[in-house]
Amino acid sequence: MRKILTTSFILLFMSLTVGAQRISPLEQLKADPRKSYGTDYPYRFTDVRLTPAPAGYSPFYISHYGRHGSRYYWSDRLYKELDTLLTVAHERQQLTNRGEQFYDSYMAVKKELMTGWGELTQLGWEQHQRIARTMYYNFPEVFCKGGNVMAVASLVGRCVISMSAFCQELVQCNPMIEIREQSSRFTLHSVVPDDKQNPLRRTFPQSKPRYEKNRDKFKANRVESDAIVSRVFTSTEGLKYSKNRIGSMLANLYTSLPNIGYDGMMDGILTDEEIATRWELSNLGSYSWVFKPRYEVIPILEDIIEKADAVLAGKSDRLADLRFGHDSYIGPMTVLMGINGADLDPEDPNEVKNCYQNWETCMASNIQLVFYRCERAPGEVLLKCLLNGEEAVLPVPTTMAPYYKWSDFRQFYLDRMASAQ
Repeated sequence: MRKILTTSFILLFMSLTVGAQRISPLEQLKADPRKSYGTDYPYRFTDVRLTPAPAGYSPFYISHYGRHGSRYYWSDRLYKELDTLLTVAHERQQLTNRGEQFYDSYMAVKKELMTGWGELTQLGWEQHQRIARTMYYNFPEVFCKGGNVMAVASLVGRCVISMSAFCQELVQCNPMIEIREQSSRFTLHSVVPDDKQNPLRRTFPQSKPRYEKNRDKFKANRVESDAIVSRVFTSTEGLKYSKNRIGSMLANLYTSLPNIGYDGMMDGILTDEEIATRWELSNLGSYSWVFKPRYEVIPILEDIIEKADAVLAGKSDRLADLRFGHDSYIGPMTVLMGINGADLDPEDPNEVKNCYQNWETCMASNIQLVFYRCERAPGEVLLKCLLNGEEAVLPVPTTMAPYYKWSDFRQFYLDRMASAQ
């Protein structure tokens, strides 16, 4: 196992050296502190220059998995707890002047928040529109003549609406594209395979990342909740929650607000820099969360391989297979596939940030596998992986990164999945 991990580190280092992301996670945070929002980070569009395909090769098929776009907070519990907390503190005159302003702002939108919890926002719709349009113009050879596309989503509304936004935009780009959209129990195995309604549901082994045995070695700056809480409350005496809990509640609301369009509601209470100071600790928790169920998303990778095989064998005429699900699946997918080293499983907790960053599992995060073929060499199919629109590194051996031979990719992951079951 250690030999395999060492080889993976070497392959990752070599791939990073030849053109992938070279900016350290902490440097990225300095440039964009909002990345510390992790899975609440709104999708960021950047100008990306993709590596040209080898001579004679052109894209012909795309296999995709995307998280739903920006939404209200995933549960109404946060909104209800804050409502109770702020109401009691207001009645007891335990709010600061800034706290009273926050109370007024929160009460003005409380009904909307409690009605909208878990729902896709306008920003979430726009994210998928733009991702679809970017895909179309990045790979015009795939879509220019029109043809068939299959799109499936989980049974949750925000995923279905994200799928609709994406598909509508593709058809706007080219009305000759025919898209079949489906959200049903028949296709759950390819988007949310552990859903209790999935008739093909299977069980898989789980294991914790190795760093958890060495948590005492973790060293990072931390911001205590007291400073944040004191900006809102003159005292927390008699209130239902501890200062740490109140601080976490305020932070959770703060990082969710840009997804709703209420960015400035908590100005003067929290700052992006304070959230960034807590990031490395939260990233550790995220890594445990996506690492443990990594094998449960095997059916998604199996579906990717099965659908690609059908296209390559001429049994399917699809231009693309699109899947719309949740962070709790695309996150583990990055670990199962080892995208950008997410499968390296370091023993040192201080190294986790270098193989996984939870902002990569942001709102509308997506994996795109783009397939290429050459008329002069019809049997040799290549692919490359995009993570959130940027070329990614895979643990599959290659001499032409970011491109990989489909035959190598296919066998590598078939072996990996077989060894896990």
